[in-house]
Amino acid sequence: MMFVRSLADGAELRPLEPWQAEEFFAHIERGREFIAQHIAFADKAKDLESARALLQQYADNTARDTARIYGIWLDEKLVGGVLFRAMDIPQGLAEVGCWLEPTATGRGLITRASKILIDWAIRERGVYRVEWRVSSANAPSIAVARRLGMVKDGVLRKYFEYRGVRQDLEVWSVLAPEWES
Repeated sequence: MMFVRSLADGAELRPLEPWQAEEFFAHIERGREFIAQHIAFADKAKDLESARALLQQYADNTARDTARIYGIWLDEKLVGGVLFRAMDIPQGLAEVGCWLEPTATGRGLITRASKILIDWAIRERGVYRVEWRVSSANAPSIAVARRLGMVKDGVLRKYFEYRGVRQDLEVWSVLAPEWES
């Protein structure tokens, strides 16, 4: 899925690859505290080496067709991204996730980028169920799930520990027939 897709004026969705580790790490550094409020992803890219390793892990998973990662560039600056955290094509399942640095919020970039991923998964890959898993404390991400037309399947109470606090995990989803309509 090599492409560049326009998201809005000056914003683009592109594959995010290991050779872009320096730019990715600089972006994570700019938004680290904001991103890390709800997403452990930022903690995994603690230096250039670990940022490169994270992107390499996604490159390897892309080759295995089990996950993918894409960056969002605004005026040629990496400001966030969307990803398939997990893909199980034989079972028709995929989980979409996202992150954004604070300067890029409120522009609809995550919603537009997520629509592109969901549409590709359902129409091109035959995925039947796309999930959005989110901490109950992450109101902006829950709002995106709603804008995407997802249904709240339920809450996994105190499902995971993040920075010393047990978090509830909401599971949202959209099924292929719902997306198509």
